[in-house]
Amino acid sequence: MFERVLIAEDHQSVNRWVLQTLEKQGASYIRQAHYCDEALKLLEIAGNEGSPFDLLITDLSFREDRPGQKLACGTDLIVAARKLQPNLKVLVFSAEEQSTVVSSLVERFGINGYVWKGPRDEEDLPAAIQHIFRGKIFVSRELQQAVRSKNAHDFSDYDITIISELAQGTYQKNIPYVLAQQGYKASSLRSVEKRLGDIRDALGFTKNEQLIAYCKDHWII
Repeated sequence: MFERVLIAEDHQSVNRWVLQTLEKQGASYIRQAHYCDEALKLLEIAGNEGSPFDLLITDLSFREDRPGQKLACGTDLIVAARKLQPNLKVLVFSAEEQSTVVSSLVERFGINGYVWKGPRDEEDLPAAIQHIFRGKIFVSRELQQAVRSKNAHDFSDYDITIISELAQGTYQKNIPYVLAQQGYKASSLRSVEKRLGDIRDALGFTKNEQLIAYCKDHWII
């Protein structure tokens, strides 16, 4: 599990709860920052000392009651932190629930997880930390559709049907029968093999197992 974690959160009660959650997860070194500039400074110090943080957990909105702050929000912090430490894992913990914001954070800023401060956050935060540690992306269930739609826009229903069947254990040679039953015209085994090959090439994969894992991680199937 992550050992060195930085929390950027300006609400004391939330800060304490995230800290307790991390301690239960086994984190051994946890630092807290109430402002984005403060968080960036801690990242810089840790990097200079040769002990960079493994994970940044940050809110998006911060109080504007301290003058002279260069980083106004969590998004600014994420950009600055990634310039400083490109491989830093980032988990956003926020009450923001606009689908466009969440989708942009995942697609444009490459965050590793998004937990919505809502009814399920006590379950979602520990789950998100574990998912990210295992190299997966996590988004709270209430907002998954936003990311799924964004990631799946290049996948047709035909593609999703084929990949879903593979993921369920259907032999590739039997998929044409499934496609024919669902009314797809391009239902030959050759068509299936060609389509899978085209998708793998487009995503840079060589095996169907990689394609299935990608689609599961991005909620395409």
